[in-house]
Amino acid sequence: MGSAVEPRRLVIAMSGSSAPQLGITLLDTLRTDPLIETHLVVTEAAHRSIVLESDSSVDDVKAMADVVYDASDYSASISSGSFQTVGMAVVPCSMSTLGSIANGVSASLAARAADVTLKERRPLVLVTRETPLNLIHIRNMVAVTEAGATVLPPTPAFYHRPESIQDLLDQTIGKVLDQFAIPHKLFERWTTPEDSRS
Repeated sequence: MGSAVEPRRLVIAMSGSSAPQLGITLLDTLRTDPLIETHLVVTEAAHRSIVLESDSSVDDVKAMADVVYDASDYSASISSGSFQTVGMAVVPCSMSTLGSIANGVSASLAARAADVTLKERRPLVLVTRETPLNLIHIRNMVAVTEAGATVLPPTPAFYHRPESIQDLLDQTIGKVLDQFAIPHKLFERWTTPEDSRS
């Protein structure tokens, strides 16, 4: 898994589901990490959700990444398995993008890069954003899991006593970073409560 490339290259795709704040939080967290080089692709649908749902412009979001690719550029480095990375995160991952990845349909650079990640046996994390789920969604999640991906829905936790929406975003992104063994201090980890210890 991964490679010995320094800095470690992480591919990040933002697709067009709700909650672009998830991808923004991931990029914001990593932009000051000298050991991680972020390679970003933003789908056309994600352009729209960024404008509609966040206080950031698309240019602001792209400026957080080290390298940015045009969503329709199939000649991009991340479309080839010979380009070494430590894996890929699709944050957020729409059901359309999930369906493309699950069925090997490389209709976008994001889906192609995900397909490459799977075939090279590198970690692929999909922060899937939809509720409730229909059977097609669930079957696609099974398919990508069987292919080696990790489905990581942004399910809020409350053991760390979040006080803001940002606290909830940080907890999800911390779980994403854990999948790539990238150190962070985004949330307080669970420990055995004092009153439960013998």
